[in-house]
Amino acid sequence: FLGLYKVVADKTPYVSIEEIARKFSIGSTRFGHPCFYSAEDIKLANFTIKHGEQITFNSVEEVNGTMAVNCVMVRNNQSHSFTLPLSQEGEFYECEDDQIYTLKEIAEWKIPKCRKRIVKLSNTLHMWDSSGPLPENFDGCLILMPVYEVQAVMKFRKDIVHILSDLDVEVKDVTDCYDIGSFLQPLSLEDIYERTSKEFPVVAEIMQGPSGSQKPYNLLSTGKEIVIYKKYQAARVLASEMRSDSFKRHFLIPMSYKGKFKRRPREFPTAYDLEIARSEKEQLHVVATKAFVSPHKELFSVSVGDQFLVQQCQTSEVLYEGRKKLIDVLACEQILSDSYKKVFLPMYMEGGFVEVIHDKKQYPLSEICKEFHLPFNVKVSVRDLSIEEDVLAAAPGLQFEEEITDSYLLISSASSPVESWEIPVYRSNMLVHLLSKDVQTVVPPVTRTTVEEVSKEEYYMLRRYENLTLHPPPRPPKKPT
Repeated sequence: FLGLYKVVADKTPYVSIEEIARKFSIGSTRFGHPCFYSAEDIKLANFTIKHGEQITFNSVEEVNGTMAVNCVMVRNNQSHSFTLPLSQEGEFYECEDDQIYTLKEIAEWKIPKCRKRIVKLSNTLHMWDSSGPLPENFDGCLILMPVYEVQAVMKFRKDIVHILSDLDVEVKDVTDCYDIGSFLQPLSLEDIYERTSKEFPVVAEIMQGPSGSQKPYNLLSTGKEIVIYKKYQAARVLASEMRSDSFKRHFLIPMSYKGKFKRRPREFPTAYDLEIARSEKEQLHVVATKAFVSPHKELFSVSVGDQFLVQQCQTSEVLYEGRKKLIDVLACEQILSDSYKKVFLPMYMEGGFVEVIHDKKQYPLSEICKEFHLPFNVKVSVRDLSIEEDVLAAAPGLQFEEEITDSYLLISSASSPVESWEIPVYRSNMLVHLLSKDVQTVVPPVTRTTVEEVSKEEYYMLRRYENLTLHPPPRPPKKPT
């Protein structure tokens, strides 16, 4: 079931660190770091954890013969690492979590054992419709109670058997009586990607094909044999259609895309956005779409239709509440009918500007990423003729949002290796088992360019995870402080 959800913090306390470690998945992934606070102060050897301070649990290990949890706490912008023994008792509460998750992520990582979990549908994504399982008056909150099943393989069978966990059966361990090698070993693409580069290429048979009607997903059906040539990281540009309605589509465009683009005007809500977008290569020319009355006589008041050439950010002295004060301003040249006038716009101004494009050049994708700051608005001017149906060419306009790096496997058909395809490791729900066949040729055939259309859910997950280190600079205050 599609959708992104926020986790509601559990109000029931945990009585010990052992209970937390037993009921939560604590591990090395980004999901395995639950956060709690103590209702009472905890005195350690070096310092005291005050009640209410957030404690992040990172891993469980043995410390000096005692099982303990490695923890981190941030105080006054300084990180403090320490351990808490599992025997530590107290009253621990789960912290509020501002991240968004899929139901699969919540089921695997965010539901404590033997407890229910309340989640709330995120406002960023509404994926259900009238034919879905949710009622018409659904308010966005769900109580999740996981139902588990066992996935198994049977001897001499290639399909995966799903066994419900509530079946009343007797299970007997017969491991010592059978050769484990006679059973197929289902592997996900993540499992394949974890193999060393020296182990490629390999031949595999698909046990569970990926969902999707576009190539190459419609070619990867159950029972087909494929060659997996190598694993690697590849760059993609995340792009969205420029549409005002809710049916905006999202794409991942490979750097091998052979089409060309013409620039489309960008929109800027504040003077601060103009400062971020300006470059040394060309002067940014904009038209104001919203009036702004400056609270300071030293700064310029903007009218709709005013045109500016953006120059640089600097400081300016203004009179504020009877005292002189330095604030950040954007120096611009206002374009008049027969001259230019130097003006200063307060960096915090909430206005509206549209770019004026003088550049008629057609750009390949790689040049745009090299020469301009993203986000950047374009329209396809020359379609990629190597793609049967270039979905980008039909878009009224595209906004290139950011450049991301993702993990891929290069595969082709084993029976007719005419072309190879890049398969995203973490967005393809696919199971294979390896065959002991030799690869006929270790050189992959020509790689076909694929523009991948991603769902809204996948789009928000990409924006959420792929560039965790690339935070945009903070917006300036709306009023000078």
